[in-house]
Amino acid sequence: MGKAVLFHEPGGPEVLRLAEVDVPEPGPGEVRVRVRAAGVQPFDVSVVEGWLPAFLTETMPLPRIPGNEFAGVVDAVGAGVGANPLGEPLQVGAEVLGFSVLKAYAEYIVVPAEHVAVKPADMPWEVAGGLNSGAQTASIALEMLGVGKGDTLLVNAAAGNVGTVAVQLARELGATVIGTAREQNHEYLRSLGAIPVAYGPGMADRVRAAAPGGIDAVLDGAGGESLDAALELADPARVITLVDHHRAAEGGIRTTNPALRHVSRLAAAAELYAQGKLKVHVRRTYPLARAADAQREVAVGHGRGKVVLLVP
Repeated sequence: MGKAVLFHEPGGPEVLRLAEVDVPEPGPGEVRVRVRAAGVQPFDVSVVEGWLPAFLTETMPLPRIPGNEFAGVVDAVGAGVGANPLGEPLQVGAEVLGFSVLKAYAEYIVVPAEHVAVKPADMPWEVAGGLNSGAQTASIALEMLGVGKGDTLLVNAAAGNVGTVAVQLARELGATVIGTAREQNHEYLRSLGAIPVAYGPGMADRVRAAAPGGIDAVLDGAGGESLDAALELADPARVITLVDHHRAAEGGIRTTNPALRHVSRLAAAAELYAQGKLKVHVRRTYPLARAADAQREVAVGHGRGKVVLLVP
C-alpha cells in the first residue's frame, strides 16, 4: 500500500484526506514514479471544488487524487519502455520530473513514458516537482502569442509561478517584458529582467509610460481590472488569459491549449535551469499530509513563485 491525498466529495481544502491506497502498476508504455515532490496549483483547487477539464468525463469516479505535476524516482517500467520521446533513458532509478492530469498528490504515480523528462542532477526536488505547470503554460502561451525578438510583452501577475517563468522565457526570446505585480514584488521582477508596474487604478497609463512604443502581446494571470487595462493596450487577438476563461469566449481573447503540452517543453525549461538561465522561486513547501494547508495558501492568490508538497 502507499499513501495519497484524496477527496470523496467536492468542497474546499478541508475535504482532502491522507489515506492508504493500492500502489498502481505500470502498463505497456508507462512508468511508475516514487514521488518526491508535487506542485500545488489553482487548477488543483478547482478540481477539489468539483471542476474537471473538458477532456475528462464528469462521471470520473470519486474518490479523486488531485495534482498534475511531480518529480521523483522511476521504480518500475511497463513493457516496451526504454526512453522518453527525447531519447532520455527511463530505467529504474532514473530521477525524473513530469506531468499528469490528476493523481500527483501521492507516494506513487503511473504515467505514460512520454510525460516524464530526466531531472538535472543539481535541481532540488522541490524545484523539479513544481516546474512543469509554469514551464509548460508559459511556453505554450508565448508560442500562441507569437512573442519574439523586438516585441514588448505585458505579463499580469508576473511574480506568480507562470509569470516568473514567462518573463524569463520571453527575455530569452529577445522580448522586452513589462510585469505587473504588487510593489513588494517589484525588485523581484527586476531581478528576472522585467520592468515592473503596479496594479490598481491608472495601471494602463503606467504601462504606457513604461512602454512608449506600445504593447504587442499580453499574458494575463490576474484577470479582472488588470485584464481590462490590458485590453486597452493590445489587440485582443494577442491576449491570453490564464484566469478569466469565461471572458475568452465572449471577448475575442484566448486561453492556452492543454493539447500543446509536451515533454520537450518541460525538458527545455529544465535545461535552462541547469544552465543558470532560469530562476525558479519556491516560496513554501508542505509535507504531503498538509496538502489542505498548501491549497489554502494557493487559493489566496498573489503569492510569489511556487507552493510544493514534499513526499517523504
